[in-house]
Amino acid sequence: FDFTCRYDEKDSVGKRYRRMDAIGTPYCITIDGQTLEDNTVTLRDRDTMQQNRVAIERLPAIVSEACSLNTLLKKLV
Repeated sequence: FDFTCRYDEKDSVGKRYRRMDAIGTPYCITIDGQTLEDNTVTLRDRDTMQQNRVAIERLPAIVSEACSLNTLLKKLV
């Protein structure tokens, strides 16, 4: 497996985001009605709370880059 994931469908999206924030999940992916139309999902960054619509096929590369040790170390410099 490339990533550790947790699935949640209880409560509203906002409450789900808050639960994931509380346990330290760095990124949340939301699948919604638009996903079925255009194969995109919403990717939310825990630290900035920024949300971006991204193509599903780009998701593994985006998350890999964001979570890579090299990327994290560059932020410290």
